[in-house]
Amino acid sequence: MVKKKQTKTNTNSGKLKIGNNWNAITIIALSQNNPLKAIAEFVENSIDAKAKNITIVRGRLKKETYLKIIDDGEGIDDFKYVATHIGDSIKRKLKKQGATGIQGEFGIGLLSFWTVGEEISITSTGKSGEAKRIKLIKNNPGYQIRDVPSLFSPTGTELVIKPILSGVKQLSGEKIQNYLASELRDRISRTGVTIKILDRTSRKEFLVEPRKFKGRLLHDIPVIRNPLGEIYCELYLNEPLPENQIGLYKLGTRVMPSISKIENFNCHPWNSPYLEGIIDTSFIQLTPGTRDGFIYDDAWESFVVSLDPLKDFLIDIIDEQKRAEDDKASKNILKRITKALQDAFHHLPQEEYSWLQIKPGKKLEIVKKSPMLTSGDESDLSADPVYISKEIEEKSGSGQKEFFEIAGPLYSAIISPSSLIIGVGDKKKLRIIARDKSKRQLDSGYSVKWYVDEGEGVIDSPDKEFVQFSAPYEPGIISVGAIVTQDERECLAECIITVTKELIDKDKTTGSSDGSTKKGLPGYTFQKAAGELWRSRFDAATSLIIINNGHADFIYASKSKSRKLKYIAKLFTKELVLSNFPEASRENLMERMIELQMYMEENLRG
Repeated sequence: MVKKKQTKTNTNSGKLKIGNNWNAITIIALSQNNPLKAIAEFVENSIDAKAKNITIVRGRLKKETYLKIIDDGEGIDDFKYVATHIGDSIKRKLKKQGATGIQGEFGIGLLSFWTVGEEISITSTGKSGEAKRIKLIKNNPGYQIRDVPSLFSPTGTELVIKPILSGVKQLSGEKIQNYLASELRDRISRTGVTIKILDRTSRKEFLVEPRKFKGRLLHDIPVIRNPLGEIYCELYLNEPLPENQIGLYKLGTRVMPSISKIENFNCHPWNSPYLEGIIDTSFIQLTPGTRDGFIYDDAWESFVVSLDPLKDFLIDIIDEQKRAEDDKASKNILKRITKALQDAFHHLPQEEYSWLQIKPGKKLEIVKKSPMLTSGDESDLSADPVYISKEIEEKSGSGQKEFFEIAGPLYSAIISPSSLIIGVGDKKKLRIIARDKSKRQLDSGYSVKWYVDEGEGVIDSPDKEFVQFSAPYEPGIISVGAIVTQDERECLAECIITVTKELIDKDKTTGSSDGSTKKGLPGYTFQKAAGELWRSRFDAATSLIIINNGHADFIYASKSKSRKLKYIAKLFTKELVLSNFPEASRENLMERMIELQMYMEENLRG
């Protein structure tokens, strides 16, 4: 008789098993690290149940804080199945049967109440029409289901969590509102559900509305196709702000507030402060516990590759926006510098600054021109636009002034010039300029009284707008003042006059001896000359100040708008002084620069 060989059972292979079911449930329950996310999941369950109205109540009863969520959805039919099928959601089966618009799929969302409170009770009426209630307690493996007797069978579901954990009590109704508005933005929009929050602790009521973006909606976004499912993009171009970010969503529910937190997208343009909006995908696999992460599988890799065309499109959009902003900023800089120079002109002797000669009856207009070549051997000014100041006629007598052009009440007054140097026995015309709060000049409605406050000298017609000051025949510092009065308002203005026996030859310093025509204010443009030491140059042929935007000082100054404005203003001061005083000594040039820069910077602040 032949003996049969016994086959040995292979004990080195098999199926994974959970060694301790309760430990596994505990780990799952504690995997949700955000109580707001847990509240959002409860609200999503109501939306999945086709609720049209959801009310969240935050309050206190018998010294216990509680959170209640009430909906008018279809209710729960089988509480026992929910309690005994952790990790096996009935929603997954419904999806396989063709159901759409359902978000849950793991069957563990109910356990996230552990991060909110100590116990949860859910009362619901299913298709049977009988109200039942299930009660779960944190750190307790048991559950209780019982009938709820009532005269009228309630519809929908009521969820109550109490008492709220100590660290979660600060979640006010407003915080819940703001979170749900972003977290469930598209789900609220697509379903039309109304979510109301009653915060009885603070006695306030809030309505959750889908978050609205403030930027300009980008319409011509490339169509993104993926064989695994749909990718929806809604992006906005906004002014650069640190809070602008692109959120990653799945089927209308936010997965991550900012896509730039993901390594694949922690780069331009995804982390650009110019962009905000959402990218919604239907096929990436979320991490079951927290639902604020995903699995880096083939589906994720396919999603990343699909966004490449969108990336190139956004880079072009942002570059175009930056060029427009730089253009606007350059115009604003020239406008402010021009205005500051004009205001400084009132304080300085007009005959000494030929570039500041702005004829009466004219004003300045900022004009943008295309790039041009400078004279001589200068290189091309690249693609940077050129900004110039253009004098334009002011039409007088052609109708009434606009409302914003009419000066208001007296606010301040200055004497022009406010500082000057004249020879002994010389004469100089002075003028009083009265202004309103917006620095508009008053033409009438005020009186003026001139006087010599300190020193010697004579003023003719001391009650006129224009007076002539006659200097004494001895050197000294003279203070001339004027009091401007309108009704009960008085303003004082002062002029410091230095009377000296020695004067700088004006023909040598101002360059006016050649009989050349005096010009208005110059414009400016950029030329990138990285590594070269020059900061700026003046091109007399085009009346342009060329600024080296490749210089380290310009790059540093450009990091701050105010610093960039002051830097360009200093370059204007340098070029103005060098052009107006070509034969002046080094010491005199420095004195002139300090003089012009002081009055100019004073007016830049305004």
